Amino acid sequence: MKPDLRQAWENNVLIGDGAMGTFLYQMGFPVGISYEELNLTAPEVIMDVHRRYVEVGAQVLESNTFSANFDKLSKYGLETKVEEINRAGVRIARDAAGPDGYVLGAVGSIRGGKRTNVSTKRLKIYFEQQIAALLAEGVDGILLESFYDVEELSIALSRVRKLSDLPVICQFAVEDVARTLDGYTMTEALHILQQEGADVIGFNCRTGPNGMMRAVESLGDQLGVPVSVFPNAGVADYVDGEVRYTATPEYFGTMALRFADLGVRIVGGCCGTTPEHIKEISKALTGYVPNPIDKNRVLASPAPRVVYEHTNDNVEDDREPTIVDLVKQRHTVIVELDPPRDLDINKFMLGAEALKKAGCDALTLADNSLAVTRMSNMALGYLIQDQTGMRPLIHIACRDRNLIGTQSHLMGFDALGIDHVLAVTGDPAKFGDLPGSSSVYDLTSFEIIRMIKQLNDGIAFSGKPLKQKANFVVGAAFNPNVKHLDKAVQRLEKKIAAGADYIMTQPVYDPKLISSIKEATAHLDMPIFLGIMPLASGRNAEYLHNEVPGIQLSEEVRARMVGLEGEEGRAMGVTIAKELIDEAMKHFNGIYIMTPFMFYGMSVELTEYVWKRSGREVTPLFRS
Repeated sequence: MKPDLRQAWENNVLIGDGAMGTFLYQMGFPVGISYEELNLTAPEVIMDVHRRYVEVGAQVLESNTFSANFDKLSKYGLETKVEEINRAGVRIARDAAGPDGYVLGAVGSIRGGKRTNVSTKRLKIYFEQQIAALLAEGVDGILLESFYDVEELSIALSRVRKLSDLPVICQFAVEDVARTLDGYTMTEALHILQQEGADVIGFNCRTGPNGMMRAVESLGDQLGVPVSVFPNAGVADYVDGEVRYTATPEYFGTMALRFADLGVRIVGGCCGTTPEHIKEISKALTGYVPNPIDKNRVLASPAPRVVYEHTNDNVEDDREPTIVDLVKQRHTVIVELDPPRDLDINKFMLGAEALKKAGCDALTLADNSLAVTRMSNMALGYLIQDQTGMRPLIHIACRDRNLIGTQSHLMGFDALGIDHVLAVTGDPAKFGDLPGSSSVYDLTSFEIIRMIKQLNDGIAFSGKPLKQKANFVVGAAFNPNVKHLDKAVQRLEKKIAAGADYIMTQPVYDPKLISSIKEATAHLDMPIFLGIMPLASGRNAEYLHNEVPGIQLSEEVRARMVGLEGEEGRAMGVTIAKELIDEAMKHFNGIYIMTPFMFYGMSVELTEYVWKRSGREVTPLFRS
């Protein structure tokens, strides 16, 4: 009879299997399908992959269930088959492993590095449902792999320990050895998991053998539990529409010996690895006798969990006042000027100069609003700052950039000294001028606010230290033009909880609604900039009311604009806007004026009107 897993890795270095997903891709199965569904629709294919690994020396097989949870399967309409798919995955792996092999029920991260896209309550339900199915089919242990933060991995581990005392392997997906996404050093993270019942702690995915070697070495002589490693086959390359990996099987064999010498007890492969890679690992470790695990070694005690306080404590007291500082003291005006849709910036810069003279406190630039392609607001923001001295306030949409691009974009803002941003979801790409482009939405508006404020703590999206702290002042968008204002305020409260410093509303066209907004948000200790967008014509009014999301005009305003075009229409638009400003200034210090169709003269007039109504002489704060 074979020993149980705990005995097996106590005395030996076990050989794990290699990749399933990328191997299926190499076999011709396309990206975009559920590879886990193949447990039901093509079990012979999954069996073939498992057997290939067993034939070259794999002793431990992972069930083909990495993404077989309710959340992931629901994307393919398979959420009702969680138990069926997981149990089938275990049966196939068990048949392939034979009497001497071990089968681990594979459970992957659900959040995938997005810390709040699935609630803690849902995580517990989804993990428990999947793990119960794996246990019911008789696995030898559970493998929790490709996790990015301690919080989610702890949740999954707690579900296993609620249901079973079988061995549990916990693996982080690491870019480097610094910290997890939620701010723990690796030794702190591993200590926590050991205390919560993990039997083996290790690393998989995201990096090749060299990066994983550094991760193991970072633990030094603190290893008091077995360690596992399942590296990728090096860095992925994208050539002629195909993903390729370059690390050779021979290299994996060499690195396997080095891992074993460091005390690693399970060595396998992740993305890009094949049976050839596992064959070389097996050859290299044949007859290898590991040193006993020193169970008296204890990992470093964990530091208190990192909490991002959303403060800019590295900012000197004599810094230039932020928009938030100003609006707490007096009426403050932000004006939006859309970047051009062509390469001519002359009119845009003339508008910026005119608004500077009018005394606007910040010029805000949308990020391809309505999904229409416009010039980079980062470039124009820098030009405004450099050539006029005005403060640029830049919108950043979740639509156009993945996590990599978003952090890179924000790091660029920081380097340019642009520190005021407005986080928005962004209109779907398919409704813009390039409908064939993709909407990314790696982040929600809540998450992007939280991640930007994390940069203020000097921590990258990946959890890696950034050597210094950013100083972003982050705004959040608020749409009050809804049927149930209370529900919109509840959504706003979540953005404030995520770290928003101020609020900018969609344009409002009803004085009564302005009063209602004040009443509904009175409990919030948060500056609000009330949106005012002067109408340019009767047709513009009808278009905004009927076709643009988040904008509603009152019947009275629509009636006043009917049939008005050209200068006559703009004059009435400014008149209506002034009436709205009168009401807004009773309740809010912040006024957010949106310029229609580059008619910046309208915004100049309204800005000057705010100063006239407030009795303030125009001495705007400009950067030197």
